[in-house]
Amino acid sequence: MIIDVDPGIGDALAVVLAILDPELDVVALTATAGCVTAQDATRNLQGIVEQIDPRKWPRIGAASTVASPRDLLTSEDLQETTRLNGPSGLGDWEFPVAELHHRHESAKLMTDLVRTEPNGITLLALGPLTNIAAACERAPEFLEQVGRLVCLGGSVAVGGDVTPAAEFNMYADPEAARAVLLSPATKTLVPLDVSRRVVLTFEHLNRFPAADRSRVGDFLHRLIPYAFRAHHQYLGVEGFPLHEVVALASITRPSLFRSEMMALNIETEGELTRGMTVFDRRRIPQWQRNIEVITDVDVQGVLDYVFETLRHGE
Repeated sequence: MIIDVDPGIGDALAVVLAILDPELDVVALTATAGCVTAQDATRNLQGIVEQIDPRKWPRIGAASTVASPRDLLTSEDLQETTRLNGPSGLGDWEFPVAELHHRHESAKLMTDLVRTEPNGITLLALGPLTNIAAACERAPEFLEQVGRLVCLGGSVAVGGDVTPAAEFNMYADPEAARAVLLSPATKTLVPLDVSRRVVLTFEHLNRFPAADRSRVGDFLHRLIPYAFRAHHQYLGVEGFPLHEVVALASITRPSLFRSEMMALNIETEGELTRGMTVFDRRRIPQWQRNIEVITDVDVQGVLDYVFETLRHGE
């Protein structure tokens, strides 16, 4: 598996779970700008791996610092994600990070790994699809050689989160989203409708590894409480939704999910609807079905997966 990610707090938990899952071989983690800048995305990803120090370290791809659509987002666009994840993405925790001596740009690392193992790698995209689109530009055959592509983002019927119409990952780079999601490759979308149903509460924290017993436990107990406080303070809710973990679990525990084929397009120019995922749900659809969309989830099953996997980090 390759995980492409803009590491906020939920992303960090998903990355930890993927690394701990004994059934997964995470060969690479690739950073992308999204809820954090390109520089912070790379730094956070390096920091997550250093803090848990797994037996096998995945390769790390650095987010491109070349201007991207994310750079066009305003402070108002980024307000909620900054409040919920902290200014640098990982709460208010400051931790040392070793500089990468040999930086490999995310898109290049993706194409190199997929080329060496065609149809053998699952690509999980937890952030904007900027890197995937860039990988396709580098190697037009890239998506054909990916075994499976699973993308977190968009919504079918619940509207957006960053705007009334758009979910953040689609909004941050709608041109990349359209290029990737309308490609003929086999792909799955995990929309906001489903990803927000699985919520971690403060009571669940008691089932995490103890902070004084493992590096994983120490890392999570430093990180997760910030998310609880931020969601309570800014949204008035107790707990926070595990969007990224749901997307991971759709791969590792497919029996917990239901899906159906749908016809999708992405709005790229609308003044009020930029980044909106538009589905042809008419009685007699005129668009061709082009993507598998997750439509239902066993909430308790996903939470059980989280705690079972964390036990491997104790």
